[in-house]
Amino acid sequence: MIHTIHSLRVRYGETDPMKYVYYGNYAEYLEMGRVELFRSIGMSYNEIENQGIWLPVSEYKIKYLRPAFYDEQLEIHTYVKKIPGVRIEFEYEIFNEENIKITEASTTLFFLDAKTNKVVKCPDYLMELIKENWKEEK
Repeated sequence: MIHTIHSLRVRYGETDPMKYVYYGNYAEYLEMGRVELFRSIGMSYNEIENQGIWLPVSEYKIKYLRPAFYDEQLEIHTYVKKIPGVRIEFEYEIFNEENIKITEASTTLFFLDAKTNKVVKCPDYLMELIKENWKEEK
């Protein structure tokens, strides 16, 4: 398993008139979690794309347990719990300042060759980084 934590503060523009985080902004929060997970294992999203691999989202599931509010500090926990093949699955938990879980989510992305537009297996250079950073789940 790979696990990273990324913190962010909710900005005013991300909220609705009730000062709740607008539900559509959670997709961006999850993307931040994915980007930081890749960075934490040694390769940025940008580097992956520069190597000719795109990672489109094919599935997105989210459960809102409690709202997040303007100016709240959130922690996004991002996990990869399965070694990828042609797909990579991410799981997420978002916690508020009181360390209460407010959101659970998952996304599935697939590896796409940018030149051929064909689905491919996880590239070897990325698989090596994943395996080097893999820790057994507790």
